[in-house]
Amino acid sequence: MSVQFLGRRGWPKRLRSLGYYISLFSLCLVFAVACGGGGNGDGDQGSVPPDGRVSMGTTLSARTLDPADAYEIFPGILLYNLGDRLYTYAPGSTTLEPQLATEMPTVSEDALTYTIPLREGVTLHDGSAFNAEVMAFSIQRFMDNGGRPAFLLSEKIDTVEATGEYELTITLKQPFAAFTSLLTFWGVTPVPPDAYTIGEAQFKPEEFLGSGPYKLSSFSSDVIKLDANPDYWGDAPGNDGIDIQIFTSAANLYNTFRSGGLDVAYQTLDPDQIAALEREADTGGWNVIEAGSIVVNYMSLNQKIAPFDDLNVRKAVAAMIDRNLISDRAFQGQAEPLYSLIPKSFDVHDPVFETVYGDGDYEKAKGFLKDAGITEANPLEFEIWYPTSSTTRSVVANTLKESIESNLPGLVNVQVSTAEAATLWDNVEQGTYPSVLANWYPDYFDPDNFVQPFLSCNQGSAETLCEKGATQGNGSFYYSAKANDLLAKQSAELDEAKRNSLFKDLQQTMVDDVPYIPLWQAKDYVFAASGVNGVAIEPNQQFLLWQINK
Repeated sequence: MSVQFLGRRGWPKRLRSLGYYISLFSLCLVFAVACGGGGNGDGDQGSVPPDGRVSMGTTLSARTLDPADAYEIFPGILLYNLGDRLYTYAPGSTTLEPQLATEMPTVSEDALTYTIPLREGVTLHDGSAFNAEVMAFSIQRFMDNGGRPAFLLSEKIDTVEATGEYELTITLKQPFAAFTSLLTFWGVTPVPPDAYTIGEAQFKPEEFLGSGPYKLSSFSSDVIKLDANPDYWGDAPGNDGIDIQIFTSAANLYNTFRSGGLDVAYQTLDPDQIAALEREADTGGWNVIEAGSIVVNYMSLNQKIAPFDDLNVRKAVAAMIDRNLISDRAFQGQAEPLYSLIPKSFDVHDPVFETVYGDGDYEKAKGFLKDAGITEANPLEFEIWYPTSSTTRSVVANTLKESIESNLPGLVNVQVSTAEAATLWDNVEQGTYPSVLANWYPDYFDPDNFVQPFLSCNQGSAETLCEKGATQGNGSFYYSAKANDLLAKQSAELDEAKRNSLFKDLQQTMVDDVPYIPLWQAKDYVFAASGVNGVAIEPNQQFLLWQINK
C-alpha cells in the first residue's frame, strides 16, 4: 500500500500497487495522543480535551477522507477507525474475521464468485440503514470514481451486486487467492448513497459518513476530531473521542510529548528522538511499545541504463550492501536487516539475499565486478538517489558510499544525489535514475502484495524490458516471462501449500535477477504516557484508536 516516503506507497501508483502515490511519509511517523495539549513553542498550540477524550498528534497530513481516493497512510488510519469493512483482523493477530459480513465468503468452484452474507441492524452515521445495496454502491463507487486506489478493485472485480437485502455477490475477472484479504483495505467501506455520488473524480475530501466506531466531528489542516459513535453496532470505544493535532515538525511533536502534553506518540520521530524517549522512559514516566513492521525498504535498480543493465553489476551491488552497518548507523538498532521483499511477518519469508550474497561480502563483490569487466582503470560509477526530505535515506546513502568506497577503493565510485519527492518519482517512472532508495507499505496483508508490485509487467519483452506495468512504475523496468507466469499461478492458487511453494520460487527469481535489493525493515514504536492503556500497533500496521483508554 504504497510510496509514501515512508513508503513507496510511494511510487506513483501503478506500480500501481505499492507504490503509490505516496504522499511522503517519512520513516517514523509519529502520532501523539494526549490528554493535555499545550503549546510546543512553534505555533502548534494544543488544547486540553475534556475527560474521556484522547488527544493525538502527528506530523502527517490527510489529503482526503474520501474512501474512494484516500491512498496515504494517515488518512488510511483515520478511515480504518471511522468506517468498517466486510472483513477485518482479530485485534493483535493476522486472523481474518467477518466485520460487516457475518461469515467468511462462499466461493464458487471456479473461484470467481464470492457470496457474502451481511450484518443486519447496522446504522450509518447519517442515520440510514446499511444493507447489500449500500455495500454494492460503495464498492462500485470505489472502482468507478477513478481515485488513486481504484485499481485495487477495478482490476479484480467484474461485477458487484446485491442478490438479497443482506447478501452481496462479487464476481471476479479471474481467480485471486488474496481477495478476502483485499476486502480489508480501508477504502472498501460503506458510505450512504444519498450523500455520495458515483462519477469520475466525484470526491468529498473533507467529509466522511460511514458505519464505524467514530464519527468525523471536524476536519482541517491543523486539527481533526473524531467523536465516539453512540449508535455503533459493535463494542463502544474505550474513549469519548480523539482530538488529532497536526504538528509542523517532529521536534515539536517530540518536545510536546516529553513535556507531558501528549498521551501517545507514534511515528515520524527521528531515530535520535526515538532513542532518547527509550532511554528516558523510566524517569519521564511514559511507556515504550515496540512493534514489528510490514514496511519494506529497498533499492530499485534500473535495468534499462548502465551500469545496471549488467546482471553481474547488480549482483556485485547486492554483495556490497552491509545491512548491519546500515542498521547501526542510520537506525541505532531500530531496524532489522531485510533479505527478501516479502517481510519477516509472513511464514513464506525466505532470506534469499543473505544466503546468496551475504552482507558486505566485498570479496564476492569483486568477483562479480571482474565478470562485469570492472577494473581500477574502468571503475564502476554507482549513483544512489533518494527524496531530499528523507533524512533517514540520506544517512543510509552516505553510509553505503563510505563503506563501499573504503572497501573497494579504486573499483567503485559512489555518487549520492537527491531530488524533491514529486520530481523524483516522476523521473523514476521515466527511467532517469540508475538506482533509488524507496520503501513499500502494502495495500493488504498478504505476500501477494510484496511480489506483484515488484515483479509484474503488463507489456514488454526480454529485449525491450517493461514498457507498461508495475516494474516500469517503480523504475526497475524488470521483465521476466517466468516471473509473470509464477505471479499468475500464485494469484489464482487456492491451495496454501502450493501457493507457498510459488512464493518461494518468486523469491528465488528475485535473487537470481536482482531487480531490487531488500535493505531493512524498520521497527515501529509507540510512546504512551502513564495511565494511557490499549495503545498498540496491529500486525497489519493499523492503529485501533477505539482500544485506547485512560
